[in-house]
Amino acid sequence: MATSRLDPIDRKILAELQADGRMTNVELAKRVGISAPPCLRRVRTLEEQGFIRGYHADVDPRELGFEVQVFAMVGLQSQAEADLSAFEARCRAWPLVRECHMLNGEVDFILKCVAPDLSTFQRFLTEELTAADNVASVKTSLVIRGAKDEPGVPFEILEARLSQSA
Repeated sequence: MATSRLDPIDRKILAELQADGRMTNVELAKRVGISAPPCLRRVRTLEEQGFIRGYHADVDPRELGFEVQVFAMVGLQSQAEADLSAFEARCRAWPLVRECHMLNGEVDFILKCVAPDLSTFQRFLTEELTAADNVASVKTSLVIRGAKDEPGVPFEILEARLSQSA
């Protein structure tokens, strides 16, 4: 398990930064119960080891005019590794695609897309996504409303699991 490399202080640092990535190192150190210099060293180590991938503002798409959110289920003609990689690279290049996940089962990929309006998404769907090499089928579902959008991982589950195995 990857978390076996982390001690309780590292996990607390990650949980605190996940909740508020803007806090100062001094505040973070206070919250996790260590002094600022070793806290900063730990944060840098967590960054270098890939536990912290970056720091981002959680922007509201609708406030910025992105009224449409769609999940697109994509089936490919070929699932050869080169074809899968090529499709993933294409998805990374499309600005409207915000997430791309390869699945097992009937659907090869699910894409989370955002657009300012339906006509923009429709244009992307017909001119880019369905026209892309190797795409055999696309089924879309328009999001009506969201009930939960929680980034990160549930640290309370991780801590409970670790305390049971100790």
